[in-house]
Parts: sequence; structure tokens; C-alpha cells
Amino acid sequence: MHDDHTPDTLHPVEWRDGHVPVSCRFDDPYFSLDDGLAETGHVFLAGNTLPQRFCDGFHIAELGFGTGLNLLATVQMWRGTGQTGTLHFTTFEAFPLSAAQIKQAHRAFPELAGLSRDLDPVWQMGPGRITLPGLHFELIPGDARATLPYWPGAANAWFLDGFSPAKNPELWAPDLMSQVARHTAPGGSIATYTAAGHVRRALGDAGFTVTRRPGYGRKRHMTTATLDSPR
Repeated sequence: MHDDHTPDTLHPVEWRDGHVPVSCRFDDPYFSLDDGLAETGHVFLAGNTLPQRFCDGFHIAELGFGTGLNLLATVQMWRGTGQTGTLHFTTFEAFPLSAAQIKQAHRAFPELAGLSRDLDPVWQMGPGRITLPGLHFELIPGDARATLPYWPGAANAWFLDGFSPAKNPELWAPDLMSQVARHTAPGGSIATYTAAGHVRRALGDAGFTVTRRPGYGRKRHMTTATLDSPR
């Protein structure tokens, strides 16, 4: 993710309204054009029944780090609900943004400005692990199809936040959904903004009980699921 002076060569984006990034590779915005923070709250946090399930050592894993908005919203909720102990957050990202790109995207959310500054070491560090007060964070670079099978962890909750399945089908393939199931703790959950039939079927085949729920904004439906037993 580099420093603020690094050219934006890692993953080129176009900017709408100055701070809404749109991937040039996938022709897809990184977050909702309506309200990305509200979308994260509706889809990923409420979709995984958070903060009710938070506890010391709770582990969230994510496909698609993007601008780090999901991390920001999660840490905001963790702190705002008075959690103690450490939140673990692991994210898989094949096309990381630079620190400059991430910070520009965060200007869309002035209410998170202080928290974004607190987490500046995350934006600056690039791939790897870092421990901050109340947070253990890891960014695993590369294609998740190659990296997730070798990850030793198991998440209590998953955020499936890749680009649209129609534009980035690799991140929604049945084999990868099976790996998500294999790296989910008993009773764990997933949430995603998409309700594409092939994604829901892949999750069901992997051992999840899948539910279609009302989506956020322009998306009529989204998907949540809980793990029965991975197959």
C-alpha cells in the first residue's frame, strides 16, 4: 500500500465525486454510490449479527480489502460498543490500493477521519501483520484461490466483498466458497452484498445454510449464511 508519494500504479482507479473509487480493471465501484458506510453496516456487520457476537479474540476474515472501509466500520463498532480484548481481522486482496488511494477514498466519510488516522499504520504497511491496541490485522496478498487453502486460521465471520460476480467471477467460484467453509469456525457466518444464484448455490454446496435477505440501496437482495459442516 506504500506511502503517500507512491504513484497509483498498484490498481488504477477512476474517481467519482473526488473520493468514490471505481476500479478500472473491473469497472466496478469499491463501495456503494449511495452510502458506502451504511452499506457496510447493513450488509457485513448486521448480516453477521454484529456487534452481538463480538468477544475477545473474535476473528473476521474478508475476501477483498479494497479501501479498508469494512475494517474501519468494524473497528468503529468494536470501540463504540465497549469491547475488551483483541479483534482479529484477516483480509485477502489481489489488487491492493496505495495508501494515497485509500486515504482519498476515506474523505467520503469525514466521521471516520480520526479512526482512519489511528489506523494509518495499516494503510502504510502493505502486506503482512500488525498489532495495534485492540486489533490484530493481517493482509494476505495475491489470488485468494492460491492463498486461502494454506491459511491456518478459521474465521467466526466472513465478509465476502469482491467485485461483482459478473465482473470478477474468480472470487466467487465454488472451489473458493468451499475453502471459505473449511476456514470457518463452528457456528460461523458469512455475509455478502450479492444474491447471485450461483453464489448462493456454491455456499449451500459447501455446507452453509443460506438465506436471501433485503439488500442495501439499489440492491434488492443480499446473502447471509451460517455454517452447518464444511464439505
